[in-house]
Amino acid sequence: MRADAARNLTAVLHAGARLLAEDPGASMAAIAGAAGVDRTTVHRRFANREALLSAVFQAKLDSAERVLDEARLVESPLPVALHRYLEGIIPVSREWPVDMRLMMQKDPAARARREEQSARLDAFVRRALDEGYLRAGVDAAWARTVLDELVDTVAHRFPDVEPPQAADLVAATFLNGLGAS
Repeated sequence: MRADAARNLTAVLHAGARLLAEDPGASMAAIAGAAGVDRTTVHRRFANREALLSAVFQAKLDSAERVLDEARLVESPLPVALHRYLEGIIPVSREWPVDMRLMMQKDPAARARREEQSARLDAFVRRALDEGYLRAGVDAAWARTVLDELVDTVAHRFPDVEPPQAADLVAATFLNGLGAS
């Protein structure tokens, strides 16, 4: 792909993510305008809104998968892995603000990828419980939900907090709020 075509594709995907997060019914014309390209550029690449939405979901899943791999959730000491994960996933959430639940309804392949990623995070939370980083008796599903909500809150309600500081805030809240002592 030529450099200008790659830039246009990236601009369309980011504009699509932003506009579709704000309004799931956003038109292809509105997305093209926000991306700074004409409508034919968008239609040449994507047959319809669903195809664009699928590409946005795939881009978000690709980014999240890189974060999970780089965090080394299994190999690294738990606090280090948690901070790596948070420092990576907060920008991903900001960059790709589309609701994953929508994706799960519309795209079975994306749903399967998301479920695999979710299983990795579930195992990480169970590891936090097993290693005593979270208070005994805390339900793993509850802890996972709290972690996800903390990420979503800092990513979208506090967009000016830089990722390293946001990761510090979320890690401290997660580990101390549900912590062992």
